[in-house]
Amino acid sequence: MAKEQLKVLNALDSAKTQWYHFTAIIIAGMGFFTDAYDLFCISIVTSLLGRLYYTVPGSSTPGTLPSNVTSAVTGVALSGTLAGQIFFGWLGDKMGRKRVYGVTLMLMIFCSIASGLSFGKEAKGVIATLCFFRFWLGFGIGGDYPLSATIMSEYANKKTRGAFIAAVFAMQGFGILAGGAVSIIVSAAFKAAYPAPAYDVNPSLSTVPQADYVWRIILMFGAVPAALTYYWRMKMPETARYTALVAKNAQQAAADMSKVLRVDLEAEPEKVEPREQGNDFGLFSKQFVQRHGLHLLGTTTTWFLLDIAFYSQNLFQKDIYTSIGWLPAAEKMSAIEEVYRIGRAQSLIALCATVPGYWFTVALIDKMGRFAIQLMGFFFMTVFMFALAIPYNHWKSPGNSTGFLIMYSLTFFFANFGPNATTFVVPAEIFPARFRSTCHGISAAAGKAGSLLGTFGFVYAVDGIGIKKTMMILGATNCLGVVFTFLVPEAKGLSLEEISGEDEEGDAAEVRTVTV
Repeated sequence: MAKEQLKVLNALDSAKTQWYHFTAIIIAGMGFFTDAYDLFCISIVTSLLGRLYYTVPGSSTPGTLPSNVTSAVTGVALSGTLAGQIFFGWLGDKMGRKRVYGVTLMLMIFCSIASGLSFGKEAKGVIATLCFFRFWLGFGIGGDYPLSATIMSEYANKKTRGAFIAAVFAMQGFGILAGGAVSIIVSAAFKAAYPAPAYDVNPSLSTVPQADYVWRIILMFGAVPAALTYYWRMKMPETARYTALVAKNAQQAAADMSKVLRVDLEAEPEKVEPREQGNDFGLFSKQFVQRHGLHLLGTTTTWFLLDIAFYSQNLFQKDIYTSIGWLPAAEKMSAIEEVYRIGRAQSLIALCATVPGYWFTVALIDKMGRFAIQLMGFFFMTVFMFALAIPYNHWKSPGNSTGFLIMYSLTFFFANFGPNATTFVVPAEIFPARFRSTCHGISAAAGKAGSLLGTFGFVYAVDGIGIKKTMMILGATNCLGVVFTFLVPEAKGLSLEEISGEDEEGDAAEVRTVTV
């Protein structure tokens, strides 16, 4: 027998799209804009770091970061993100979504600035300081995942909830695009102000001293969008679902949402106390495993597999572009010119494939459903990755780089019009309110474990077995994502309480099956 739903929750589920929905998307989404900017701009400046700190004096060859240093610089933020997702996800269920929401943003602001101010007497000192601050930057970024997703899901109506959550995540695309754009602007400005001597005349002078400011400015810019939204993030009220279903304060929930919805809502305290016996199971209890164990397995495995491929492709785009001849060899460019060209390449891919993919998901997720989009995305990622990998020597031939870039862009398009968006959306919908943030954090952390495997593994795989075989492994990984998608339930058109089973009394609640 279903419990009678609180009027405040019914009001949220049936609310027409209003200005507060768009405000919430912008406030939460700017966090993800910053997240993507901070995580992906590092791949643009790693070559510059190598030239600045690892070039041997008098050498005619520009320096490069050793493989272990590259992995550390690109992967340390992901390690922090993994830890932050678990910690802040758990804290969001214990203390409330809003109370810890500002902490994550403050960490991101401070550590973005501190990363650009990394100091040391020699290369090791600068890199060690950079890695330290990027770990804590990642820790703050990690907290943004479960908190933003949960807040948006609990604010949204059930008809367009998927689109609203996906729109928050879609701000990542603009963050990646901004990373490329800022790199282009900064490097172009420095290139004009401090032109490097011709490389073939004096190779050792191709990196002008002022180039050290370029990577620092690019990294510090990540603090700007986060700082701009801090005030508005602190003004958001706690979600009614946390206040009513977890904190058991129906009066406060009704008061908060009355202001948001601009309607009068009855408190109804008798409907939230006491909690239903039999529905009071703990996280990872036998009842939780029976009801949600396969769901959590599905959200963690699909996010893990997706991020192995997605982060490998994103963080090492420049290596792939160079291997097919789309970017000149490092010896033929000045240090700042290389930053400019890599930023331009990242911007092109983001503009033509990444950003459109995200917004296709926003437009269609509540029509097609989460399951169909995720399955389709993994399938086409598999197809295009194998299409690149199997005839890889063909794509390296002169004149074929355009075809390679089109196919490569399509893998990004279907990642974002597919599992990169849906793996973020679904965990914010299918778990009970008191576990929602924690389970989203666990799912996201599994994704970051995959990104770490992709980041560290890609470097050594390319060195050991080459790009072709590495890309075939990524294709097989995407294929596994197709299989594990069948563990993920469909949440389209259902309220959060319906899909999680919170609207059912006691032991009568049953595990929901996947609706395809």
